[in-house]
Amino acid sequence: MSHPRPHPLAAASIAALGWAALLGGAPAASAAAQPAEPATLLGSCEDLPSKLGGLPNTVITGSTTVAAGVLTLAGQPIAEHCRVTGQMNTRVSPVDGKTYAIGFEMRLPKAWSGRFFHQGNGGIDGQVLTAMGASGGGPLTSALMQGFAVLSSDAGHTLAQGGPAFGLDPQARLDYGYQAVGSLTPMAKQLLTAAYDKGPDRSYFGGCSNGGRHTLVAAARYAADYDGFLAGAPGYHLPLAALANIWGAQRYATVATGDPKTPAGLETAFTATERTMLANAVLARCDALDGATDGLVQDTRACQRAFKLNRDVPTCRGDRDGTCLTRDQKAVIASISRGATTSSGERFYAPFPYDAGIGGSGTAFWEFTAPLALDSGAVGVIFKVPPSTDALTDGPGFSLGLDIDQTLAELNATNDTYGESAMSFMTPPADDDLSDVHRRGGKVIVYHGVSDPIFSVKDTVTWYRGLLRHSAGKPSDVARLYPIPGMGHCAGGPSTDQVDFLSPLVAWVEQGIAPQSLVASARGPGNLGGVNADVPANWAADRTRPLCPYPQVARYAGTGDVERAQNWVCTSD
Repeated sequence: MSHPRPHPLAAASIAALGWAALLGGAPAASAAAQPAEPATLLGSCEDLPSKLGGLPNTVITGSTTVAAGVLTLAGQPIAEHCRVTGQMNTRVSPVDGKTYAIGFEMRLPKAWSGRFFHQGNGGIDGQVLTAMGASGGGPLTSALMQGFAVLSSDAGHTLAQGGPAFGLDPQARLDYGYQAVGSLTPMAKQLLTAAYDKGPDRSYFGGCSNGGRHTLVAAARYAADYDGFLAGAPGYHLPLAALANIWGAQRYATVATGDPKTPAGLETAFTATERTMLANAVLARCDALDGATDGLVQDTRACQRAFKLNRDVPTCRGDRDGTCLTRDQKAVIASISRGATTSSGERFYAPFPYDAGIGGSGTAFWEFTAPLALDSGAVGVIFKVPPSTDALTDGPGFSLGLDIDQTLAELNATNDTYGESAMSFMTPPADDDLSDVHRRGGKVIVYHGVSDPIFSVKDTVTWYRGLLRHSAGKPSDVARLYPIPGMGHCAGGPSTDQVDFLSPLVAWVEQGIAPQSLVASARGPGNLGGVNADVPANWAADRTRPLCPYPQVARYAGTGDVERAQNWVCTSD
């Protein structure tokens, strides 16, 4: 690591970093801020079902005590709580004859904070994951650990029913998109009232990836039911992102030297060595733009202007050897960076910025495995109208042979069986309208890796900028966006990806304290929450950085240890 060069901000006064810092004063809704009041579980977990008095369309299948320490997070014991399991809205599909239900579990702390957290899960759902309530970044804390009652669900189907095959059932599509949340929310609050003799004082919704999509959809559709929303890498245009990933795979296939119908063969289009070489070229051109040569590109916007693929990466004059890219490779990579387009050149999904995280270990899965094994089923069976079962039998062949223009139209189509299109049931009704959240005094925090290879951070930036139209020119009164340099999809990449976003969200909702910069740390060797293998060896294992709310950028102040967040400052230039 080279010695950091001083930055003109050296003489600036650097405010103490932390989530309690204010940005632009208290929000307009601060007068309504009120902390949640704790409560204690009444009676035993085992007796809880008898107190419920019959929840509508709900069957409780279990209610048991989980002793303190049975469940742990990052080596830390989770306090005693109840685990309640059940199913809602059991039915038999008239389309595929399968039995569907919304499976769920709730974890209810014996000592309750008075807060409820609805956990949005990732992928195509289909599993009731442990209701821990991730708070963002590396797993050192969670909503359950902080005393929240937490709900997790399978969103109305199980993977055992054939993975994406649930998309053949129109109601299962709708439950996955948004209607499971509409059924689960009132049930969960009734259950909490029975358990604690009061409902939640404050309710929160959060998740990453598809869970982030769930969160933004809930903010748009169920604003009256929740006070705070924590959305990570929100694929709120998920059908378009999945189609764009297939579009990218089709382009990679044109320069692959192996069989493009296999992930390993498709990856020959842009190998790990070549991705690392490109990441190093980005660093060489952009690293110092923030005042320090430290392996992170903080000023993403300036980097897109400074870095030129054709100029800054050598063009192969002979065989590919990992030190260059062919002209055809460059054309493919540049086209994917610019964003997926129709055959007429109309862009239908956002660009992807050049960033050092392109060399991260998670990139290959999303770019070369997902389009053949995941996006094929999602696009073909869950999102298209009509669905195509070919995606279930030959995912690679389906994706590589897909007509993008026709499929784009089918993502917006309906028919007599499928009355809502994917672009209706999977996305917020109005992408950038949080006026209902704002009127209620609710708050939204969004975080997104700059190097996310599947959901573009630029799509999320466009969403945030669009809030200007519905927030009297002050989107920061209701929402804050935190791009995370170097981070891939939800976590990982050469980044400082460990941060608690939930505590600042609670402080904003319940105390009117708007978050400014948040301190994030790297997960190098010895990290309690798990080691991120992408953390470079020449970084401090516990490096910290300020995460700046968009559009601010972190810059080195010119003095002090470059590894410590207190020597960086968020600026608006």
